[in-house]
Amino acid sequence: MNEVPTEPAPDKRMKLRYAGSCRLCGTELPARIEAVYERATKTVRCVECPAGDAAPVEAVNDTEPRNSPVPTSNPDGDGTLKSVAGASARREYERRRLKDEQGVRERWGRLAPVALFLRDEKQTTAAWDRGAVGEEALGASLDKLESESWRTLHDRLMPQSRANIDHLVITPSGVWVIDAKRYKGRPELKIEGGILRPVTKRLVIARRDGTRLVDGVKRQVAAVRGVVGESVPVVGVLCFIDADWPLIGGAIQIDGVHALWPKATRAMMLKASSCDVDVAEVHRLLAHAFPRA
Repeated sequence: MNEVPTEPAPDKRMKLRYAGSCRLCGTELPARIEAVYERATKTVRCVECPAGDAAPVEAVNDTEPRNSPVPTSNPDGDGTLKSVAGASARREYERRRLKDEQGVRERWGRLAPVALFLRDEKQTTAAWDRGAVGEEALGASLDKLESESWRTLHDRLMPQSRANIDHLVITPSGVWVIDAKRYKGRPELKIEGGILRPVTKRLVIARRDGTRLVDGVKRQVAAVRGVVGESVPVVGVLCFIDADWPLIGGAIQIDGVHALWPKATRAMMLKASSCDVDVAEVHRLLAHAFPRA
């Protein structure tokens, strides 16, 4: 008797027990986030993944099976890990958010749903969400420029450091090290001293000293230059996403680091003169020297 073929079981939408990566786009999926578990491949993907068509999904009130393997990497065409802008900031936000919610549940018991509804999110937790949104938005904008002569890397780990590099853009003009900041207020350059005192320059955002941000970018630039060598130009940029920039002017340069907004950052890179940088080779070097965060 001929066997009747059976339809494959639909994929399941559930909260993940373990962190993983989307099989299609490589996006980091932290533990406890809702995702789709694919029964056929025993992998996971985003609920609404931009990288591919969604298969049928069965909504279940469950968590991912304990023994299911979850991919932790998603190689791209040249063997390096696919970059996802803001991935580590998003993971940290989800970790803090879940920890905060767990604290509320332990304190309030049966009244926890009401307490969670009425409470304001901690500023220290919300800051990670704001940062992730800024990195994601800028990363998407930079990715639109990608071609054979323009390559991007996002959210890369600094060796022997807890810091990471938000964005690396490799172009024929050199390497652009971009640190995304989603700050309110107006960035300004304050010059002090002179005549009897040494001249000092400070970056001020909404009247608060932000010079440490410049120092952070300088360290990133030095790390990148240590990989690519002195023959490849390396430029540091602080890109403020939602800052209050003036209608005319506003661009700042301090200690070799540019402080700009997204449109000005892209314009500066596009106008830069070519130095005949081997984009593919520099991209390969940087991808291996600075692994995905």
